[in-house]
Parts: sequence; C-alpha cells; structure tokens
Amino acid sequence: MSNSSSIRHFLLLALADMWQLQLLHFCLLLGISLAALLGNGLIISAVACGHHLHTPMFFFLLNLALSDLGFICTTVPKAMHNSLWDTRIISYTGCAAQLFFFLFFIAAEFSLLTIMCYDRYVSICKPLHYGTLLGSRACAHMAAAAWASALLNALMHTANTFSLPLCHGNALGQFFCEIPQILKLSCSHSSFLIEIGLIAVSACLGFGCFVFMVFSYVQIFRAVLRIPSEQGRHKAFSTCLPHLAVVSLSVSTGIFTYLKPPSISSPSLDLALSILYSVLPPALNPLIYSLRNQELKAAVWRLMNGWFMKH
Repeated sequence: MSNSSSIRHFLLLALADMWQLQLLHFCLLLGISLAALLGNGLIISAVACGHHLHTPMFFFLLNLALSDLGFICTTVPKAMHNSLWDTRIISYTGCAAQLFFFLFFIAAEFSLLTIMCYDRYVSICKPLHYGTLLGSRACAHMAAAAWASALLNALMHTANTFSLPLCHGNALGQFFCEIPQILKLSCSHSSFLIEIGLIAVSACLGFGCFVFMVFSYVQIFRAVLRIPSEQGRHKAFSTCLPHLAVVSLSVSTGIFTYLKPPSISSPSLDLALSILYSVLPPALNPLIYSLRNQELKAAVWRLMNGWFMKH
C-alpha cells in the first residue's frame, strides 16, 4: 500500500505485449499523428495566409485545428515512446501535465464545435443579422471564452484529481492519464465524491452544449428545406455537413467509450475505443472539412503549390 506522496511515477497500459506488435503500434501512431499534424497545419496556414478566408467560419476552424494539434500531441508522443522503448512508465508530474492538457484541449474542442454550430445557425437562419451577431469582436470574444473556460475546467479537475490520496498502487488501465483511472487508485471517499461532483457538473454543461447543437440543427434543416432552389439547398447543406460529421464522430466515440454496457467491455475493446476517440478525430477532422469545403480545398492546394514552386 502506498500514498500519493510516495508515488513518483505511474504505469500506463501497454498497447501490446509482443515487441513486433509494439513496433506496429508505433508505426500506426506515427502515421496517424503525421496525418494530423499535416492536415491541421495546412488548415492553419491556409486560413492564416488566405485573406478571403478571414471569415467567422474559417476563424473558428483555425481555432479547432489548433485544439486538434494540441490534442494529438498530448497523448500520442508518450504512447509512441513507450511502444518503441518497451516501457510503461510516466512520471507523476508528467501524468498531471498530460491530464491537464488532455482536459484542456478536449474541452476547448467541444466549446469550439458548439460555437461553430451557432455560426452555421446564424448564417442560415438569420443571414441578415450575421454581420452584427458574428462581427470580428464577437468572434474574438467567443473564441477567448472557449479557451478560457477550457483552461478553468482543466485546472479545476487536474488540481482536485492530483490532490487525492492514492493507496491502490500506481498502475493505470489506460495508455494515457485520465481521471477515471486515477480515481480507481484513490482511498479518500470524500475527495472521490468531490471529483465525481465536478465531473457531473462538466457532463451537464457538455450535455447542455449538445442539446443546443441538436436544437440548432433542427432549426437549420427546417430553414434549408424552405429554400426554393435545389442549388441553394445543396450549398447550405455543404456548409453544415462537415461540422455535423465532426460532432458526430467526437460525441459518438466519447459516449460509447464511457457509457458502453459493462457486459461488452473487454481490455482489447476498451483500448481500441480509447484510441478511436483520442487519436482518430484530430487526424480525420481536417480531411472531413477539406473534402466538403471547396474554398478551403482550393486554398490548401494554392498553399501547397506555392511551397513546391519555392522549393
């Protein structure tokens, strides 16, 4: 039995037991992370350099790409290192930092997706008020609020989680540090309940954002169906579908990971799902947005052609 003052490191869940499989996982994670870095980096560069993309929709997309970059860089490098060097160790401070940044970027991403839903709602349902409701100052304030609320959420949960006395060892059943796994090591009932309460508050806020997005899309689809021309309906749908696909991917994988029935739970399934919701979305989001948005696709191609011509 040990307490948190004597714990200097945690043991993460190994992705595989055999060296060949560990090397395979390293290569897969390397490919996914490079795709995420390239895709999000291109979106950030294209929006920053393309003056015609300096609109609210692309401003929020740039912020989303930044959160995706931070998200993929929080968990994947350590998992790649552990797979390559056949180790499971992460330091106590490293675990705290990983948990903080994981919570920070995932909260920022969900807040930004909610704001992007509002942007689509105003664009389609209240087009005459778009310039007023989503001016440059309003967009800056909304983005700042998303990042600030994510920072507050991450600080609150990380500080409380790592103030818990731990007396059930240091082995985590996950390949990165997350709250449920650390709570399993806690031996303080009162502190455990406080963290559960904080998680419940965050879950309620997240559920409120989800309800807002559902309500907004109901209004959006009703407005789109009233557009008389087929071309107009197609254009309106094309601006909404990427966002809807990204939200569906993020929400469905996260919900199924944490709320799946215990009867179908298994170590291999849990590991696959955790990789699915923590690694794939940052890599797929740029692809989803680029495929459906012709302006962004053209800007990315111009950026790449310009880079190749210079080199």
